[in-house]
Amino acid sequence: MSKEFATRAENYSEWYNHLVQKADLAEHSAVKGCMVIKPYGYSIWEKMQQALDQMFKDTGHSNAYFPLFIPKSFFSKEASHVEGFAKECAVVTHYRLKNGPDGTIIVDEDAKLAEELIVRPTSETIIWNTYKGWIQSYRDLPLLINQWANVVRWEMRTRLFLRTAEFLWQEGHTAHATSQEAVEETERMLDVYADFAENWMALPVIKGRKTANERFAGALDTYCIEAMMQDGKALQAGTSHFLGQNFAKAFDVKFTTKEGKQEFVWASSWGVSTRLMGALVMAHSDDQGLVLPPKLAPFQVVIVPIYKTPEELEKINVRVEEMRKALVKKGIRVKYDNRDTQRPGWKFAEYEFKGVPIRIAIGPKDMESGTVEVSRRDTKEKEVLQQVDIETKIEHLLTQIQDNMYKKALTFREANMHRVDTYDDFKKVINEQSGFVYAHWDGTPETEEKIKNETKATIRCIPLKQNEMDKKPGVCMVTGKPSEQRVIFALAY
Repeated sequence: MSKEFATRAENYSEWYNHLVQKADLAEHSAVKGCMVIKPYGYSIWEKMQQALDQMFKDTGHSNAYFPLFIPKSFFSKEASHVEGFAKECAVVTHYRLKNGPDGTIIVDEDAKLAEELIVRPTSETIIWNTYKGWIQSYRDLPLLINQWANVVRWEMRTRLFLRTAEFLWQEGHTAHATSQEAVEETERMLDVYADFAENWMALPVIKGRKTANERFAGALDTYCIEAMMQDGKALQAGTSHFLGQNFAKAFDVKFTTKEGKQEFVWASSWGVSTRLMGALVMAHSDDQGLVLPPKLAPFQVVIVPIYKTPEELEKINVRVEEMRKALVKKGIRVKYDNRDTQRPGWKFAEYEFKGVPIRIAIGPKDMESGTVEVSRRDTKEKEVLQQVDIETKIEHLLTQIQDNMYKKALTFREANMHRVDTYDDFKKVINEQSGFVYAHWDGTPETEEKIKNETKATIRCIPLKQNEMDKKPGVCMVTGKPSEQRVIFALAY
């Protein structure tokens, strides 16, 4: 990385912003608070989409699409929902512009909407209004729908991928005949998110429940996966919500049971967004650039020829084409960069910065000896391998890299987990060490708010699984009142 930019240790925020832009993932838009996702970054997002979409379909879900605009009256039907999103909503009030007297473009006041429209911050209201026409009987349940969409939440302080006024996401919305089924769906989708994070992103996560203060607006319970970034801060990587019958009652969505009774349906909603792109960067990358897990890399292998004459290049081209076909046959994404506009050293630096998992270099001497030089991005180790059966060797190496990245992130997280019993120790760890802090809390929103105001640390989750020590009751570090179990606090994005 260029010396004019900070390292992670010097300025983590500057390091992240520089990396996202210089690696061609995204850039700021002319629209304040919004971003342009560039082709290289969007290719990674597409890999995420494809993997998650298949997981959703494997668990019985179908994709649909609902309007971007939501009538304002819909939001008033679920009080806690509108309260949770009111400050972030963009509102459409007119539908036409016209030329002003001085030649400028102005709003046509004669084109005022009869009812103002909210630009979608989330789709529960428009979807549940639609579901009223789709659900009449128990035979229509469960209804398992997902949509891939953009949403708008008007943010004042933004950061590429992590917090922007507009972002991309998926949102699942399901309807069920019983509370138990809806809760099971909520937990099932949390497991899907955890599976994706760990096995595709190489990102270890902790599954847990949010406190009442941190729940999704309109939910009875919110589940989440929490990941640790390299600066020790937490990032919420996905949420799944048990909505109870709140939205069904708000939009009068009932069904006839097998016994002929009319009942309100039970609901869940769940989503992940392009925030996962930020998590991917912050969890794995280093001061030399991106480090991408092979499963999500736009291309997993880049081959760079080293030559002096056109004749040497032509011979290398023939051999590499055979190699490329064998790799592609294994399902490996390959790029052969034989451009004559850049030198090999420039290419090496470029692909290292962009996080390509494996680089293969081949020159005249390699042609003679039947070898190639293979470099892996995660450890920067190099080795010379025989060209014979190179596709199988690369396939195994990609698996090793994926596994190693997960283990490295897990080791880092475990090294930055702290357990404290007093509030003084808690504040010291948060201020001096960061990371995840396991501590007892008395379960009250007042104590939770006091800790947040005094330290900026929040309860990331109440873990679903804990070791025997952390599951034991204790006393709150702040009030001394009884505590059922330790919860996880951290500074967060």
